Amino acid sequence: MIEINHVSKWYGSTFQALKDCTTKVAKGEVVVVCGPSGSGKSTLIKCVNALEPIQEGDIILDGIKVNDPKTDLPKLRARVGMVFQHFELFPHLKIIENLCLAQEKVLGRSHDEAMAKGAKLLDRVGLKVHANKYPAELSGGQQQRVAIARALAMDPIAMLFDEPTSALDPEMISEVLDVMVDLAREGMTMMVVTHEMGFARKVAHRVIFMDQGEIVEDAQKDDFFGKPRSDRAQKFLSKILSH
Repeated sequence: MIEINHVSKWYGSTFQALKDCTTKVAKGEVVVVCGPSGSGKSTLIKCVNALEPIQEGDIILDGIKVNDPKTDLPKLRARVGMVFQHFELFPHLKIIENLCLAQEKVLGRSHDEAMAKGAKLLDRVGLKVHANKYPAELSGGQQQRVAIARALAMDPIAMLFDEPTSALDPEMISEVLDVMVDLAREGMTMMVVTHEMGFARKVAHRVIFMDQGEIVEDAQKDDFFGKPRSDRAQKFLSKILSH
């Protein structure tokens, strides 16, 4: 579903954010990308749907080369759900309107179709009763669940999550992770940048560990948590799992 082949990226002429990164995500696979701050993990996931351009290598999404100048990026992005650290909801639109907008404008669904789909997905993430509220009336965790529902309304072939819980209060993290766990168990192809190692242990098939722009480890979940090969990953895990 997602192929990342020898991808490198620079900011300006001096700072290399990604160094020769290669990995694949199969259909139905859940891959967690972790690593210290500044390791390139968020940059990598943003490159998958060309929110960040790359200078070397190729990214192929469901057979379409993302970094080909001829690729219709808006059309491609409509097929890949993206959930950010900050919820990016339209503050002036009601929750249900946030879910309908792209369905109508991008997919060409009728208003009634979009409303029905939106209501169904809000019910799925436990927020149907809040359909006519504005984002500011919801908690951070609720807003992030709306953002997930909005992405799902586009019937994506894959979902990308960029630290979806890092801006949330601890009490709200589990309600977002529960929705993501359900998605994973339903077979959604997912690439998730996160520090939530409990989530990784529960649903990830593979874990990618990054440091200084490089993929240091790309291992099956049990291998990564059981015996990471690199000293850097061992050190990271000992710090993150010791509390």
